[in-house]
Amino acid sequence: MQIPLEWADRSIGDSPDQLPAVLSPLLRRIYRARGVVTEAMLDYSLGSLPRPEQLAGVVLGAERIARAIQRQEQILIVGDFDADGATSCAVAIKALKRFGAQKVTYLVPNRFEFGYGLSPELLEMAKDPTPELILTVDNGIAAHAGVDAANAAGIDVVITDHHLPAETLPEALAIINPQLDKGGQFSGASLAGVGVTFYLMLGVRAALREGGYFGATAQPGVADLLDLVALGTIADLVPLDHVNRALVDQGLRRIRAGQGSPGIVALLEVAGRNPALTTATDLAFAAAPRLNAAGRIADIDIGIECLLAEDATRAKFLADQLQQLNQERRSIEQQMRASALDGLEAEFIDQGDTMPPVLCVMREDWHQGIVGIVAGRLKEQYHRPVIAFAPGEAGELKGSGRSTSMVHMRDLLEAVDTASGHALITRFGGHAMAAGLTLPAAGYQAFKAQLEAVVRERYGDEVTADVILTDGALDAEHFTLDQANELRFAGPWGSGFPAPVFRGEFLVSVTRVLGEAHLKLQVTPVNALTQRLEAIAFNSCTTFRGAETIERR
Repeated sequence: MQIPLEWADRSIGDSPDQLPAVLSPLLRRIYRARGVVTEAMLDYSLGSLPRPEQLAGVVLGAERIARAIQRQEQILIVGDFDADGATSCAVAIKALKRFGAQKVTYLVPNRFEFGYGLSPELLEMAKDPTPELILTVDNGIAAHAGVDAANAAGIDVVITDHHLPAETLPEALAIINPQLDKGGQFSGASLAGVGVTFYLMLGVRAALREGGYFGATAQPGVADLLDLVALGTIADLVPLDHVNRALVDQGLRRIRAGQGSPGIVALLEVAGRNPALTTATDLAFAAAPRLNAAGRIADIDIGIECLLAEDATRAKFLADQLQQLNQERRSIEQQMRASALDGLEAEFIDQGDTMPPVLCVMREDWHQGIVGIVAGRLKEQYHRPVIAFAPGEAGELKGSGRSTSMVHMRDLLEAVDTASGHALITRFGGHAMAAGLTLPAAGYQAFKAQLEAVVRERYGDEVTADVILTDGALDAEHFTLDQANELRFAGPWGSGFPAPVFRGEFLVSVTRVLGEAHLKLQVTPVNALTQRLEAIAFNSCTTFRGAETIERR
């Protein structure tokens, strides 16, 4: 089923900008369309970043961690099983050890056994050795029971997270989450989990310095950890506001300069990417999927150890394992996606029914670690929010949702939970574009009906697809390698600061299927008939019901 898409050109306004004169007219136009109109807005230096003490909770949390380092207490880092969680864990471990901490361990719950974040069950595993301080990274804002259990055991908890908080907060010693900054004191409200962790480590170093801990010795540097911050930030799809763009830009510069950590370099190389030419796109589509594969179908510890590797040989060994896991993940994903497409066609097309404005899918043989990817693929296919479920443990379903910019996924789940009287969803959490949830298997149909009802009440029966925004048409002189390279490295591009997209008319002279899903073309712009351009349309050849039919879009 093809959904008609709408497109529009981004507005750039009529006001003159104050951008550097050296920028090409095309790049100036692109920046202005994204609200960048002054040279200061392109300042991605470390000096442009807000101070760590401006982030609420940093000072209190940093002072407690500094005391733990000075006393050589046992510190346990509780992480998450995705790329943001893995990079957060690596940043914390590397920084704390540089600061002199000698008793630092980490623990990430297996998503198939313990679910997400700090929990009483996870705390039971953390007894050899028993921690005196727990630091959560990229999780914890909803860990009420886990924090209560830690408090009862006499263990202090410092939470770093960036997910949206509920009405009540855990009783942790300190909580560092930019979502709690209601006064606007901190300009980095969109930090990923790894960004929050990095800021706390800056605060820990400052607390140690002010306490005279380093003495006459130069304080340890942490700027080289920004490649990890860049990877986690891009992987988690947080909006690239100015702070996040600065963090990512600084990390990319270090990778391109040959100063990247062995783990990230190995992840790029095993994916066939050149670290010296790395962009945010390479982090998003090469490094991050291989890191995420471990958390999806195996154990994220492999990914964390790759990021912690101190030499190229060990990093390469672990990156090769991640490559194998990613290939396995892709195979599972393809099978699940084909199954979902067949089911949706049968349900809504063959029967002639109208597809609802939100899709909810589940199969008994699906892998719970892959449902988020499948939801994302279906969202791209049908241009509406999607929640995909797989069987969990003890009669539960594990779901993952992906949304369009028109629908806030976490708020949608909260509305469904409220409308049902808190009777359908066991637990949920996430962001505007992505969220996860658990519900009893017996309640799936009731949840699906309630979900559709809430979406129709809020948005009507119309498809809530994104409008495709473009940067207009390209003139003949723009079709050059120099222009393409300028745009490629003019980012970092990503969520909330999208890479340039252009519209135009082309004459197609050659087409051929590349691999199983892509279409290779040779095209000529109608406004530049002497040009011959190679083009590729990714995922444009989709196989339905086996290999009998290939649809070219």
